[in-house]
Amino acid sequence: MERIPPHVLLGAYTEGVFPMAEGGEILWFSPLKRGLIPLDDRFHIPHGLKRVLKRQPFEVRRDSAFRQVIEACGEREETWIDEVIIESYLHLHETGFAHSVECWDEEGLQGGLYGVSLGRAFFGESMFSHKADASKVALVHLVEWLRREDYLLLDTQWMTDHLRQFGGEEITREDYFSLLDEALEGMHEEQPRTASEEQSSL
Repeated sequence: MERIPPHVLLGAYTEGVFPMAEGGEILWFSPLKRGLIPLDDRFHIPHGLKRVLKRQPFEVRRDSAFRQVIEACGEREETWIDEVIIESYLHLHETGFAHSVECWDEEGLQGGLYGVSLGRAFFGESMFSHKADASKVALVHLVEWLRREDYLLLDTQWMTDHLRQFGGEEITREDYFSLLDEALEGMHEEQPRTASEEQSSL
């Protein structure tokens, strides 16, 4: 199966560029306005979601079903996730650079997200839900993990109304690159974060 070489894909992220598939081709994007989820106290959990979190409806795991997550993210009528994208990010996952956060219940995988980790930056790629609030719970878990690991940047590429409810904001390309440079400083001295499974309840 064809895939984007890892050094090309990771190199693109260090330059603020990311791929999407369209019509059988891989296109590369670097938006003029960049979406971010803040990792400080500006991150906001909507009141209704706080009630959901108290009920603990899902078991949250990390990196236990990466393929299932990325394939579920691509199961839409219009999608930019094709087989080349899937195989490319699976390889990044196997080498410790891509991660998934998953919400499980007694009926199986109900939602989650995936993205790429470089230095102290996490580049969110996509999320999905089979049950209400599953992807939102996964996002809260992701933010908690990134805070514990002292990340500086949670890049969402574009901003949506869905992400704004969490305090998501748009910044200029110039401000984005300043944050990216800071988050990637000293990256060559680090090893990729291993794709070990974690479980918790939120």
